[in-house]
Amino acid sequence: MKRVNSSPSPERNGAKELQVLPRRQNWENAEAVHDELRAAILRNELPAGMILNQVHVAKRLGVSRTPLREAFRMLQREGLIEGESNKRMRVAGLSLDDLEDLYAMRILLEGLAIRLTVPQLSKEALSALKDLLKEMEKFAQLEDYEAWEVPHRQFHAGLVQAVGDRQRREIVRLSEHAERYRRAYTTEAPRAWAKGVKEHKAILDACIDRDPLSAAERLARHYSSVVLGLLGMLAPEHEPVAVRTAIRMLVSEAGKENTR
Repeated sequence: MKRVNSSPSPERNGAKELQVLPRRQNWENAEAVHDELRAAILRNELPAGMILNQVHVAKRLGVSRTPLREAFRMLQREGLIEGESNKRMRVAGLSLDDLEDLYAMRILLEGLAIRLTVPQLSKEALSALKDLLKEMEKFAQLEDYEAWEVPHRQFHAGLVQAVGDRQRREIVRLSEHAERYRRAYTTEAPRAWAKGVKEHKAILDACIDRDPLSAAERLARHYSSVVLGLLGMLAPEHEPVAVRTAIRMLVSEAGKENTR
């Protein structure tokens, strides 16, 4: 992985990469087009810096320009593509600011959610988390990211299952936005697979012990591993102030509760 550079990425016309997109005669709506493009970007099948020409994308997908333009607007609002002109967009690159903001938000929001969830976890829920962890460990040994990501998403969803729909939707949205960073860290950072297994087990152990404060702290430090691991490869001189502050806030609150 290359270090972050503030200069624009070399232009890529994406002719080869567009072949991953399905061609359909009847797209349901702009949201369906958006979902397909979004998934391809998050999986890095449409890589950072790639030019998305409306004419070429519309032709490949078999969709008219009107729903495609709306899909582009939705992706632009999510920060996944950047405007170059009325007809061309560029897949947004990985950003240090975005990485920090994203994981600081996840630490605070999911830290709250796991603290609310742990006391309510049933024996069945804990058993399901154990089974998911076993699957994750199996695929981690094989270093099969695509297979690993399925139980991984389910595991993290299980950790916050007791919160309301609004919080849960936001947690899912942030997790999906983090996909490119998570994939890059897991597949490219040294010892990321083994470290991830150890950290997920530690989180589960805290859940089994019915210790919501420890579970929240371990989850926060797990997310910080992604940030610090990526920074070590991309910009080792960068200090992740937002992430460190979020962790301190979470740990400080836990310390206050322990003294009450």
